[in-house]
Amino acid sequence: MKCLVSVVMPCLNEEATLATCIRKAQGALDTMGIQGEIIIADNGSSDRSVAIARELGARVVHEPRQGYGHAYHAGIEAALGKFVVIGDSDDSYDFSDIGRFIEPLQQGDELVMGTRLKGSIEKGAMPWLHRYIGNPLLTGLLNGMYHSGISDAHCGMRSFTKAAYTRMGLRTGGMEFASEMVIRASQLQLRMTEIPIVLYRDGRDRPPHLRSFRDGWRHLRFMLMFSPTHLYIWPGLVLFVLGLLSLFALLPGPIRIFGRLVDVHVMVLGSLSAILGFQIVSLGIYAKIFAVTHNFIPQGETLTKAFKLFNLERGLMAGFIIFMLGFCTDLYILSKWVLDGFGPLNEVRLALLASTFIIIGAQTIFSAFFLSLLGIEVRPPIS
Repeated sequence: MKCLVSVVMPCLNEEATLATCIRKAQGALDTMGIQGEIIIADNGSSDRSVAIARELGARVVHEPRQGYGHAYHAGIEAALGKFVVIGDSDDSYDFSDIGRFIEPLQQGDELVMGTRLKGSIEKGAMPWLHRYIGNPLLTGLLNGMYHSGISDAHCGMRSFTKAAYTRMGLRTGGMEFASEMVIRASQLQLRMTEIPIVLYRDGRDRPPHLRSFRDGWRHLRFMLMFSPTHLYIWPGLVLFVLGLLSLFALLPGPIRIFGRLVDVHVMVLGSLSAILGFQIVSLGIYAKIFAVTHNFIPQGETLTKAFKLFNLERGLMAGFIIFMLGFCTDLYILSKWVLDGFGPLNEVRLALLASTFIIIGAQTIFSAFFLSLLGIEVRPPIS
């Protein structure tokens, strides 16, 4: 009979709880009458974990590279089942519950997430820092950036089809593997659902592998790196627009805001803000195109339209026009100075505007060449 379900557990010195998890998973598969397998993705255990897994009939896959994600990659890629269920081997998740994770997949869903926050958390099973700050904050940021609609993005027990796993093309090797799966599923618009589960106190006799601040930062770093729009483009646009507004508002002369005189010093900051904002937006566009051409993120409709609208020639033309606006402004200042007999020159405001346009125009010209280079389809190297 063909294997239908693969249950994959990462393992690093889990001899105290591994047997319990394997027996629960085996019992659940037997109860459902489903042909399945238990895969233990060993990540370098030095205790009896491997021996226990083999004694109980589980298949052991070794992954020498340290990391939660690396262990899962090895185990899932070795899986023979159409459906894959994953969960930690510390007995904090109930593998007797496998049936509830398989049913939605049989009905057409592609990713089933457990949610501890809509289920229940046994006293002492989750530190208050994770429960009330870390997990809600990171899940909220993930939902805001990627619109996943998931209430507990870092729940360790979940299921998915092997085909969906292949489509997601997951790459991370650490704890951020959990975030990456939800992000990729959201980007690919996979059919996702949540089911409430219970989180139990783990049965370990040693500290957990998870490190709150280190692993929390890894999740946050990955979310930001995977979203050039939020990391670069929106902040850059805000700086750019505010900078230009201040430049043009102060071009005629000083103004009063809330009774305070605002003068040329703010124009200097405005020029700096506009240039910096433009550079950040440019980096965001570079990052987005790089991510698309290297299959980190799918090419969305907005980027497709942008590729059709903007090309090298149009970029060069836009940059040339902006540059010439600044250059001609400087020529006007020079001619005025000459006509005044090289007397006192008081055109700081126009000079700031001109220099800003010249810098942004030049950056646009060179950015157009670089963007065209990034947009070239990546081909495998010739062997």
